[in-house]
Amino acid sequence: MGEEGSALVERMLAGDRVALARLMTLAENRAPGLPALMRAVYPRTGRASVVGITGPPGAGKSTLTDRVTAALRAQGRRVGIVAVDPSSPFSGGAVLGDRIRMQGHFLDPGVFIRSLSTRGAHGGVPRATRDLVRLLDAFGMDDILVETVGVGQTELDVMRLAHTVVVVLVPEAGDAVQVMKAGLLEIAHVLVVNKADREGAARLEAELAQMLHLRPAGGWTVPVLRTQATSGAGVAALVDVLAARRAFVAADAERPARERAEREAELLDVLGEELRARLGRALAAGGDGVRALVEDVRSGTTDPYSAALRLLDDPAELARLVGGGAR
Repeated sequence: MGEEGSALVERMLAGDRVALARLMTLAENRAPGLPALMRAVYPRTGRASVVGITGPPGAGKSTLTDRVTAALRAQGRRVGIVAVDPSSPFSGGAVLGDRIRMQGHFLDPGVFIRSLSTRGAHGGVPRATRDLVRLLDAFGMDDILVETVGVGQTELDVMRLAHTVVVVLVPEAGDAVQVMKAGLLEIAHVLVVNKADREGAARLEAELAQMLHLRPAGGWTVPVLRTQATSGAGVAALVDVLAARRAFVAADAERPARERAEREAELLDVLGEELRARLGRALAAGGDGVRALVEDVRSGTTDPYSAALRLLDDPAELARLVGGGAR
């Protein structure tokens, strides 16, 4: 991790917002020393409540996130926000990085907002999101709101990192509910009909309630709420539901088994990412044999499957490559 990394972690754990921002940048850029940094942070995590706010584009997720943040702050709770935005096709950065709809919280020391670009992620959240959530957790945030980019029914990755998934829809989405059943609506812990002053809100609410009758029974009953984020109507009820959900998750008898499975899945994710990074560096700087093999793949003389198996079937060479990629 190095002295600089250790110093950043210590400063962040002591409440330094600049150090937190720097660590988030390292996480977003997938810096080579990131696993060591996150290893140092990990023991201080596991206390925050993580809420995913998702749904199709134009549903008012940012405005609703802003209103929920204000309500949580009124209760004295510290709030972290990870706002996932579309990537710029030129820089790869977050297109809506300034998050103007949340500008009222920028000077609040109890709120930390970070925009994060998708960088090609198809599930609504990029790989760095979990690390940013962990950093906010270690920093001492009580609630972490992850607002996803809004890609529609394929936006399911949020369920892997959030304790509560809030799916936000608008009355105009009524005709799309049937299409979305197999995706977003099946992962929801809370359903919100936003912009409920528009025509069709009551119809959509009824359709969602009917749909919920078809879901298998579980310990948590999914509520359907109406909000008008621009005016704040219905936000208090949503915040009450989030509090009830926090209590339910804390007392859920199935939570330990679910967390065990999530940790195992995360291990595979981290292992796959780290091996890929190390092997990529090692192959680029490998010895004559490795360079020749890579060149054969590039030229089409050898197919990538055979080359991969050749490396995997030689444990000594594979260990050398992985170890060398770590330097």
